[in-house]
Amino acid sequence: MDASTRAEIREFLENKVHDCKVLVIGDVMLDRYFYGNVTRISPEAPVPVNCIEKKKDTLGGAANVAHNLARLGCQVYLSGVIGDDHHGRLLMRKLEKRGIHTDGIICGREKTTTKVRVLGGHQQMMRLDFEETDSIEDSAAKQLQAVIDKITETGLDAVIISDYGKGMCTDEMCQYVIKKAQTEDVPVFVDPKGDKWGKYRGASYITPNVKEAGAVLNCRLANDTEVLRKAAEEIKKRYAVDSVMITRSEKGISVFGRSEITIPTVAQEVFDVSGAGDTVISCFAAAIGMKVYLQAAIEFANFAAGIEVGKVGTYAVSNEEIVVALGNM
Repeated sequence: MDASTRAEIREFLENKVHDCKVLVIGDVMLDRYFYGNVTRISPEAPVPVNCIEKKKDTLGGAANVAHNLARLGCQVYLSGVIGDDHHGRLLMRKLEKRGIHTDGIICGREKTTTKVRVLGGHQQMMRLDFEETDSIEDSAAKQLQAVIDKITETGLDAVIISDYGKGMCTDEMCQYVIKKAQTEDVPVFVDPKGDKWGKYRGASYITPNVKEAGAVLNCRLANDTEVLRKAAEEIKKRYAVDSVMITRSEKGISVFGRSEITIPTVAQEVFDVSGAGDTVISCFAAAIGMKVYLQAAIEFANFAAGIEVGKVGTYAVSNEEIVVALGNM
């Protein structure tokens, strides 16, 4: 990253990001971690006994995208569906504590999507998922669309669709959001799920990894720039998206749009890649929304993700951490 790019990113973080208004729409989740130690086997069955010593609740799914944006300093609006349950109330308290606008969250499920992870020492022993994956009810969709209309009227700089395949991002909902944003000339960024991408038609940017890009084209793609260039052109043509951003693991990030840019991975020790995609789309969307030039926006997203993967578990990188890290380059 050269000095001029670092200067533009610092200018964005210190003077522009607080004016950035972003709407995140998608599958909101609560991530719960229970940490303990295993010293014996249960006398009741041949299973380890984990003596829990502490627990941690974090925002997951689309809520983690919103959390990343809030930590950058953006004004964040989150829209999704939860259940009227203990997990839903925990999730709402965490969102409100972080200053995320929750008017777009409605109760339209029997249970809030929650992932419970049990760890013994540093080893994950079990994950328990509480979820519903059916498409949201029509009544919930109409309620959400009305809220989205009000949020959009306040003036937005970017919209992110964060699809985790839990039923929020239906064809109708995604197309409603994309067309609404188009009328306001607001860029839409999509973190896709599965291989049915017709619902994302008309988005500004779509951000698959190499495996996801291959899956939607029904092939296995090599992590090679020429191969990915051809894949991106097919995706743009097939789904009428403006640009394709492909995250390439150790080979960095490539964006294929009107121009082509590849940014190599920032060298770091990787502890945990979970949540890195949320960091990338959050930082990139905020930067593009505030008119940061494309290469700087990609380098910013890549740099922030480099910090995120150096942490254990899902982690939202703060504005201050990025500024300090830039200063230490």
